[in-house]
Amino acid sequence: MKKYGLIGYPLKHSFSKGYFNEKFASEGIDAEYVNFEIPTIALFKDVIANNPDLCGLNVTIPYKEKVIPYLDGLSNNAQNIGAVNVIRIERPKKGQVKLIGDNSDIIGFMESIKPLLLPHHKKALILGTGGASKAVYHGLRNLGVEGVYVSRTAKEGQLTYKDLTEEVMKEYTVIVNCTPVGMYPHVDECPDIPYQWITSEHLLYDLLYNPNTTLFMKKGEAQGAVTKNGLEMLLLQAFAAWEMWQR
Repeated sequence: MKKYGLIGYPLKHSFSKGYFNEKFASEGIDAEYVNFEIPTIALFKDVIANNPDLCGLNVTIPYKEKVIPYLDGLSNNAQNIGAVNVIRIERPKKGQVKLIGDNSDIIGFMESIKPLLLPHHKKALILGTGGASKAVYHGLRNLGVEGVYVSRTAKEGQLTYKDLTEEVMKEYTVIVNCTPVGMYPHVDECPDIPYQWITSEHLLYDLLYNPNTTLFMKKGEAQGAVTKNGLEMLLLQAFAAWEMWQR
C-alpha cells in the first residue's frame, strides 16, 4: 500500500486526510493518507526516514517556506513563488530518495478566481505574507493583476493596515485574505481593513472556508462587493497535487 500525507502544525482542521482517503476508497486506489503533526520542521527528516512507503506529501502552515532547505529540488513554480505545498518523493531502485517541492496553491487559486475578475480589477491587496500569500501574489501576476502585500509590520515594498486610506481602497479593487483571521472557531473576527470604503467594484476573496461565509466576506457583501471563499481553491489544489504525485 502506498502512503501519502500532510505535514504541518496543528492539523486539527485538516481537509486533506478526509478528502484523499475518500478518493482512494471510491476509486479503488491501494493507498492511505495520514497526518504528520510535527511541532518543529526539524522532525521532517524523521517523517521521511520512518515511512519508507511514503510517496508524496502536502505541506501546510507553518512549513511551506521552512521545508525548502530539506528538499533536493524545486519545480519552476515553487522556485518562483518561494513556497512549497506539495512534495513528490522519488524512490529509485538504486540510489538515494529524492524530494521534489512543487506548488499547487497557485493552480487552485488562479482557476478559482479567474472567472470573477473583471477589466477594472487591476490591483490587489494581499492580506498576509506567509507561504499561501506568495502563491496568491504570483497567481494574480500571471492573471495580469498587480498585487501588494499588507502586513501588521512595516516593511519596504509592503503596506500596513494603517496605510489603507480611502484612496488606496479605491485603487485596489481586489482584496485577498491569506491570514487565518476569522477562521473557526474565531468567527467573530476579521482582518482590520476599512470596510466602509469597499464598493460594488470590489472583489473580496477569502482563502478560508470554515466558516463558509467569513465575517470578512459578510462585511464585503454588505457594501455590495462580490465575495468568494477558499473551498474551490482547496479542491482544485488537491486535484493538482494528485497529478504532481503521479509524474
